[in-house]
Amino acid sequence: MKPRGLWRRFVPLVAASALALTVAACSGDDGGSESVAASGEVTGTLRLGYFPNLTHAPALVGVEQGTFAKELGSGVKLAPSTFNSGTQEAEAILSGAIDAGFIGPNPAVNTFIKSKGEAIRIVSGVTSGGAALVVKPEITSVDQLRGKTLATPSLGNTQDVALRYFLKKKGFETDTKGGGDVSIRPQDNSITVDAFKSGAIDGAWVPEPTASRLVSEGGHVLVDEADEWPETDGKFVTTVLLVRTDYLKKNPEIVERLITANIDVIKQLNDDPAAGQAAANEALKKLTGKPLADDVVTAAWKGLTFGPDPVAKSLFTSAAHQAELGLIKDPQLDGIFDLSIVNKILADAGEPAVADK
Repeated sequence: MKPRGLWRRFVPLVAASALALTVAACSGDDGGSESVAASGEVTGTLRLGYFPNLTHAPALVGVEQGTFAKELGSGVKLAPSTFNSGTQEAEAILSGAIDAGFIGPNPAVNTFIKSKGEAIRIVSGVTSGGAALVVKPEITSVDQLRGKTLATPSLGNTQDVALRYFLKKKGFETDTKGGGDVSIRPQDNSITVDAFKSGAIDGAWVPEPTASRLVSEGGHVLVDEADEWPETDGKFVTTVLLVRTDYLKKNPEIVERLITANIDVIKQLNDDPAAGQAAANEALKKLTGKPLADDVVTAAWKGLTFGPDPVAKSLFTSAAHQAELGLIKDPQLDGIFDLSIVNKILADAGEPAVADK
């Protein structure tokens, strides 16, 4: 039998401030444990984080269209918050301010390592692909990057590591303070396009839709990150769904419903890309105050693959790159994945399992 609503059609909140997150963390409200009422209704709270990025489209659409709330059930309070970087969201997870989150693989790795493998588990894949180095039109070769200033979303995030490792392979030196042969300037994606237009930066290694927005402002793709992953046939994880370990133990039914809803929305995005693009853009409009141009969304969507496979090999490889760059030490990642629930859901639906290696 298929899980409830797994293949249903998918029918905002402004970013939570750091103060609000601190208050939530200090209030002792850690999401609690789920309970089952006499009627059989599951009750509890799920505080969910995600980004206003197209790489988080399943979260954008799942929250905006009510799919997540409907699958969780009327007894579960869904409290979503948005973040502009994985670093911010990782801090919220470690502080106990949110229970689950859509996040990039490197912040997930950093959170796992910082907590000595205790704080989180990756429970499903979400998105792969959709990142690139976009530069000014006059920069036509990698050699011309010397002396230039490039942006990334935040220090140590997934795209930041990808850029630093790429430059290292090409013989360029960088450091975490913006020095070296190429200056790397970590900054929120929300200001990167304006920085590019003003000439404050010469380019950026960023996820969608920021990459396509830079192209629409006259930039061009110098490096498509997919080309840097021959060992996985161009696939590389961009977004995963993780849950605080303690919350997972106390609220297994709520987590299963969240993963079910994630798969549900993913299927709808893949079955009807045009409707998915419109829904994601409507969510972005509510979150940021302005929708993306339709051609930007269409261009960005082409590089994205939505699915429950976390492309685990690319996550482990990226973590190794991070260690080689000196951003983390000897990553011990045994136990970072718990794909038991997502594989149960997939098996019930007659779909193949996803791997954690």
